[in-house]
Amino acid sequence: MSLNVSSTRLILGDADAGGIIEAFGNFVVGGNYVVGIIIFLIIVIIQFIVITNGASRVAEVSARFTLDAMPGKQMSIDADLNSGLIDENGARDRRKKLQDEANFYGAMDGASKFVKGDAIAGLIITFINIVGGIIIGVMMHGLSASESAQLFTRLTVGDGLVSQIPALLISTASGILVTRSGSDENLGSVVSKQLTTFPKVIAMASAILFFLFLVPGLPSLPFFILSAASGIAAYFLYKDEKEKIIEQIEYEQQEITEIESREPENVMNLINVEPMEIEIGYGLIPLADEGSGGDLLQRITSVRRQCAIEMGIVVQPIRIRDNLQLKTNEYVIKIRSTVVAKGELMANMLLCMDPSNGEYEIEGIRTIEPTFGLPAVWINNDQREDAEIKGLTVVDPTTVLITHLTETIKNHSHELVGRQEVKLIIDSLKEKYSAVVEELIPDLMTVGEIQKILQNLLKERVSIKDMVTILESLADNSRTTKDLELLTEYVRFSLSRNICESLIDEKGGITVMTLAPEVEELIGNNIQKSMQGSFPAIDPDTTGKILSSLKENMDKVFFYEGQPAILVSPNVRPAFRKLTEMVFPSLAVLSINEIPNDVDIKAEGVVSI
Repeated sequence: MSLNVSSTRLILGDADAGGIIEAFGNFVVGGNYVVGIIIFLIIVIIQFIVITNGASRVAEVSARFTLDAMPGKQMSIDADLNSGLIDENGARDRRKKLQDEANFYGAMDGASKFVKGDAIAGLIITFINIVGGIIIGVMMHGLSASESAQLFTRLTVGDGLVSQIPALLISTASGILVTRSGSDENLGSVVSKQLTTFPKVIAMASAILFFLFLVPGLPSLPFFILSAASGIAAYFLYKDEKEKIIEQIEYEQQEITEIESREPENVMNLINVEPMEIEIGYGLIPLADEGSGGDLLQRITSVRRQCAIEMGIVVQPIRIRDNLQLKTNEYVIKIRSTVVAKGELMANMLLCMDPSNGEYEIEGIRTIEPTFGLPAVWINNDQREDAEIKGLTVVDPTTVLITHLTETIKNHSHELVGRQEVKLIIDSLKEKYSAVVEELIPDLMTVGEIQKILQNLLKERVSIKDMVTILESLADNSRTTKDLELLTEYVRFSLSRNICESLIDEKGGITVMTLAPEVEELIGNNIQKSMQGSFPAIDPDTTGKILSSLKENMDKVFFYEGQPAILVSPNVRPAFRKLTEMVFPSLAVLSINEIPNDVDIKAEGVVSI
């Protein structure tokens, strides 16, 4: 704007604004100032309506959408934190980035008004200069109206063009800043990558600069240098691109040669059984390909850490391989070569789950969420903000797979703990807790017996992280009994506070269901023991009635209080757990002596026949 004021003073005061402004004016106006004004107005209107107005609208809409979507994004961060996918520091960083994004769009919305004002000011200044110049030329310089219009129109149009160039650049820059916001890279790297990826762009810029070099009146040396520099850059970029293509072809040929000359593989490797593996269809390979932006490998590492922290188990490295026999978008999770879970993903879409039970309609591909069996919809990426504004939960395909993997590990954690894993855990404790380890093993119990007890705990999702307490309890009680089921109950009593921790609500209480006295007596009088533990020997009809009543009470309590547990007497707890584990595997079955004294018990339902 300061340059506009200075050039206006020169034009109106001296009827001369310098070589560049006059050259622009002569080039556009030529011999007809009316045509020159029309051409100038067309250029200005295109710049104002197409670029400035568009950038302003994008900034305004982006700011509104970003602010509207903030509650949904906050809920997504809280959901990831609660599910263990991120820690407190990660959640704090994501919230800060979310706040920075909102501040950026708000600032750009305001800045776009200044950009728009700059373009309008240039147009108004041009109009004032033409009118004022004609008046000054006639009244002060003694020129005729025609001569005055010819002179001052040429200079004013040239000044207007020169002033519109920075306005155009500012408008374009603001538009680029707003519209490229979906990328995680900084602006410099994005521009550099796009320019160097397509040499044709540099070559076209060189041609345009060379054309400006040929325009009479414009400074020729700078345009020639810029044209030559960009032309040389385009040449080397073309050459580099050609070399990369040749290298790629040579690499592929070398790879084919290596495959053909490879020695027959060792057949013994084919009979090795992986503790855990994931097989994916061809369409899901990008999720595991770091070169394509996939982060599945890093997320699996986080799952293994999470299982160690929460469950106390060390999950062996999980192998990922592609399987052409699967459907394109299918995946399977295997434990020791046996499929235990499967599902389908849309690699380039997002999964939207509706907690409102269909209150909001959203277009997409209907499906069933593979982990919990909930109804869901696959949506496009551009539908994400709209879905989050409506309060729907939206997750990417990798998160769906990771959630399924996490739940699968928790459900089958007892299958992942073998004697070797138990021995490694015990060996790691020997250095600091040698007394309890040496007292217990091998005089009182073997590694295999401890493994069975740990498996019993993991079947009911009891963490074995506190191995010292577990071994102390076994050392105290294994002298009086060798019954592994009874020893498991002793260990559960020692871990009672840990077991109840996840069930305690905000008020410090546990919501439980109880068994009717006749049901508890029926089960207690019909307990039988086998190699697999205690079980109630009752007829199928009675079993069905008990399970139906249990489900009815669970649904009612869950609706009002959340996930309940069931409280039974210690002598029937193992048998009742055996009765319910196939139908309700995640139901916590607690005995009365497992609830700490300082925890309130809220009985909300009675299971009867």
